[in-house]
Amino acid sequence: MNGLDLYNETAQASAAVVIRRYSTSFNWASRLFDPPVREHIARIYALVRLADELVDGPAETAGLDTRMRQTLLDELEAETGRALRIGFSANLVVHAFALTAREHGFGTDLSAPFFASMRRDLGEGTWDAAALDEYIHGSAEVVGLMCLAVFESRRIRGGAPSRSDEENRVLQEGARRLGAAFQKVNFLRDYADDRGELGRTYFAETADGLTEEAKNRIVASIRADLHVADRAVPLLDRAARASVWAAQAMFRELTDRIAATPAEVLAVTRVRVPDTVKAGILVRALAMKASR
Repeated sequence: MNGLDLYNETAQASAAVVIRRYSTSFNWASRLFDPPVREHIARIYALVRLADELVDGPAETAGLDTRMRQTLLDELEAETGRALRIGFSANLVVHAFALTAREHGFGTDLSAPFFASMRRDLGEGTWDAAALDEYIHGSAEVVGLMCLAVFESRRIRGGAPSRSDEENRVLQEGARRLGAAFQKVNFLRDYADDRGELGRTYFAETADGLTEEAKNRIVASIRADLHVADRAVPLLDRAARASVWAAQAMFRELTDRIAATPAEVLAVTRVRVPDTVKAGILVRALAMKASR
């Protein structure tokens, strides 16, 4: 093994640590990917998480003010852009992400909207519908498109036939809408912390408090997104299908629990899916993968 191979493997190991330590549900679901796909998805997740931790979380807890966090986020974006151009970074997480992006044909076309949305999180306030749509695109939809690029690239390398224009449309729309659904679920699940601790309200209709009517409208939009995403799952490569289904099923379960929780309770607490329910979803996903 030469020095670059060792560096690449170390970068991959760093990404794997991030996803394992930060996301129980997503880490469980990602284990259903075939190993090469799982590694690439971990690299995407690691960069997304790193940027998110700069915006709020440990960077803020460490005493960094908004201007310093803005500087660090700008530097992270610049480092990511450079790594996408030259294929190397001294930041192991960025290096791993760049390897995946360059191998699967995406770059700043997807990373730039992501960083733009992360930058929006440095401020407080309530956004109108247009600003929210733009934020969701950058923070979630482009991540779905990154993952789809990995799935499709691996599929083509496996000798699968070309997609029709309609299949590509369904897959891309499904990836975007699934990302949007995940983000909206997180907004509702984290409503208490976002509004109380961060002074941030993503849905304008909840700026003065979360009402049952507003909650139901948001839940309906999440279910509409998941319905569109459902059409894409059967088209996915078998190396990815079971894992995506599992992640989608977990968020559908979380959506149902949010819908069943009174708005006044949701406004002050965080709803979660019990581990036993997650385990049941994973068992079904494993059965799906075994039957391929």
